[in-house]
Amino acid sequence: MQETRQNKIARLLQKELSVIFQQQTRAMHGTMVSVTRVKISPDLSICTAYLSIFPSEKGEQLLRNITASEKQIRYELGTRIRHQLRIVPELRFFIDDSLDYIERIDELLKK
Repeated sequence: MQETRQNKIARLLQKELSVIFQQQTRAMHGTMVSVTRVKISPDLSICTAYLSIFPSEKGEQLLRNITASEKQIRYELGTRIRHQLRIVPELRFFIDDSLDYIERIDELLKK
């Protein structure tokens, strides 16, 4: 179970990561990346971010690009949160496919 400090830092990281992704995907028309959930380790060294990518067909390709530019994203995050955190956590990104799962269940229920 996460502590109060972990929850506060997770919300801060989620907000700042979503702003970073919004700025980066502004140039790519027709693509949207949103940060749905962020988990942080108890020692605040590892941040796991779950991303929802629209359209989902581009998900794997975009996740590879995001993982390749992980150091640049971490640097940008560090410049944004330098007054709140001493150490910028290591970033890990995963695709959150819960929306696709919900859509699939709705299709099955309609049949």
